[in-house]
Amino acid sequence: MKRILIVANRLPVNVKIVNDEIVFHQSAGGLATGLNSLEVDYEKHWIGWPGIYPEKQEHKEKIQEALEQTLTHPVFLSEKEVLHYYEGFSNKTIWPLFHYFLEYTQYKREFWEEYKSVNQAFCEEVVKIARPDDIIWVHDYHLMLLPQLLREKLPHTQIGFFLHIPFPSYELIRTLPWRKQLLEGLLGADLVGFHTFEYLRHFTSAISRILNLEPKLGRVYNENRIVQLDAFPMGIDYGKFNDASEQPEVKGLVRSFRENFGKGKIILSVDRLDYTKGILQRLWAFDRLLKEHPSYKGQISLLLLVVPSRYNVDNYKALKDEIDKTVGNINGKYTNLTWTPIYYLYRSVHFEQLAAMYYNADVALVTPLRDGMNLVAKEFVASKKNEKGVLILSEMAGSAVELCDAICINPNDLDSIVRALHEALQMPEEDQKERMGVMQKIIRKQSIQKWAKDFIAVLENSYLRQLRNEEKEVCDTVKQKIKDDYKSSQKRLILLDYDGTLVPYIESPQKASPDRDLLQMLNDIGSKAGSSCVILSGRDRGNLQKWFDGSKVQIVAEYGSWFREDQQWTQTCELSDEWKEEILPYMQEFVDKTPGSFIEEKSHSLGWHYRKSDAWLSNLRVQEFMNALIYPCTKLNLEIIEGNKIIEIRVGGISKDEAIEKWLHKDNWDFIMAIGDDQTDEDMFKLLPEKAYSIKVGFGATNARYNLSSSQEVREILQQLHE
Repeated sequence: MKRILIVANRLPVNVKIVNDEIVFHQSAGGLATGLNSLEVDYEKHWIGWPGIYPEKQEHKEKIQEALEQTLTHPVFLSEKEVLHYYEGFSNKTIWPLFHYFLEYTQYKREFWEEYKSVNQAFCEEVVKIARPDDIIWVHDYHLMLLPQLLREKLPHTQIGFFLHIPFPSYELIRTLPWRKQLLEGLLGADLVGFHTFEYLRHFTSAISRILNLEPKLGRVYNENRIVQLDAFPMGIDYGKFNDASEQPEVKGLVRSFRENFGKGKIILSVDRLDYTKGILQRLWAFDRLLKEHPSYKGQISLLLLVVPSRYNVDNYKALKDEIDKTVGNINGKYTNLTWTPIYYLYRSVHFEQLAAMYYNADVALVTPLRDGMNLVAKEFVASKKNEKGVLILSEMAGSAVELCDAICINPNDLDSIVRALHEALQMPEEDQKERMGVMQKIIRKQSIQKWAKDFIAVLENSYLRQLRNEEKEVCDTVKQKIKDDYKSSQKRLILLDYDGTLVPYIESPQKASPDRDLLQMLNDIGSKAGSSCVILSGRDRGNLQKWFDGSKVQIVAEYGSWFREDQQWTQTCELSDEWKEEILPYMQEFVDKTPGSFIEEKSHSLGWHYRKSDAWLSNLRVQEFMNALIYPCTKLNLEIIEGNKIIEIRVGGISKDEAIEKWLHKDNWDFIMAIGDDQTDEDMFKLLPEKAYSIKVGFGATNARYNLSSSQEVREILQQLHE
């Protein structure tokens, strides 16, 4: 049976030691529900911290033995590790930063070092258990380094990652000293999932600007791998909540609940204690509602359920004190002998109690300042069997993308919350049912089961795509075949692009000169009897002549404008450069407003380089550049060529094609190899005969037969031919 290894900070079971005995209690979280309901037949294993610090080795062994019988595998952590990794980096660095609370974010190296260490400990535990055909699904911000650590140990295993909190904008993530390591850690996965496309957009912006990668169509090519990026809005177990009101115990609680509250309308607020939830803002808005609409006194009540959380963190203690104080002030101001405005519960409640609260509430007030998804909103909607009730929802919650029929508010705008409360309390029953029906239809379909199933399906498709991609890689077998065919041939043609192929891209093109070893190797290959080594480049003739002066390599410069054969340069045709006077001012305008970009002038072309520019800005400017230049270039019979971080304007009719055709027909070659890295090389690959070795440096859609990951690997292949 195929297995899925679910790796999360905590196991879906609570472990305690009572009177020297191990006691287990299964937790009923949404993640466990979704994965246990997967319709695909998987054996599910869980890896995580059991939430306990067993001092005795015998207790550790007992816990491990008992848990592994239920396919759960503990990662034991010390108090210091939890203090720095969990309470520290996870909840004092990542949590506030990713929720836009920069003022609460702590950048402590000891937190970071422990975070790395614990991620490594999780990796070691997973590696012990994993089999080659397992699926590994890593969850949430506590383990953002784990995918890459696992990739290094298990290079051919399916790995997915899902982030359950928001991913912040580039302006926030850039403040983190270890931003690069976190992003690289996530890209070890085959699939990285988020709740919404907004978070996905922020992530693609971050990897583009920090790692200089170029995500396209939901994928990013990272070294020799394709990483899929997608959004999967997490749902709930709809049937569990929708059917709850039919359970005898819940029915009894519903009756007693209503008896205690009387006929007044109930506004429900359910949250874990956290500064991201906007609990204080709700209380302030409720106070203002009673002040501005005194007719509601005695007619409405706020049921405030706050679930204890992270009570060891100072910010949470301070928040609890402020909530207590605010509730006391409001109740002290408005309470009379027959009415209490706020019923405040600071504790956890059983599912049946929560279901009764949802069913009885007339209004749910869900107004987080920032939230990855917020399942409370979905649980409230699902619980409304009679379709009566109104949801007030923060537009800063991920669930607001789906629940458009809620009354959406800005949680920082108290006036908008007050208006929303008034609208909800006055909404006709017919309108309530219409809105609730639409939202129920959405969350019934987008359930937790569908969320899990969709993620696994996309992960498996991503993995298959990766396998097909690996089949095109130049493996050792292919390298040996290239070498053998080269050695046994009599007439050999080697066609090589320069930038990105023979040398890596660097910020300043003028500094990309070949080193001595590369020059010697190319010269030796080009000097062999029956061999022709040709460099086909968009670079200007002057630089190429300076770098390869005296070398036996042949050169095609400036996309075919110039040929160098047997040390003699030939211009392919007489071309005028008068057009440059008209085009240069346009290009200079874009240099002026795109810091880091510059113009490179060649004999018959102009290139606008933006490799050193901000990725987001340059992508914006590229579109503007193309739009601004398309008319004057069309008028002057010029071509606009988009390359790797460069746009070139050149005289129409010039291309590498003629040069390639010239060399292909020059002799009866029995060995041909062509290597290139960008779009301008795709035509070369198409022109080659079927028996030729065509190789693209990098990954993605290509006409080439094979792929290599870097210019260093190109040199390794050439070195084989040189030997």
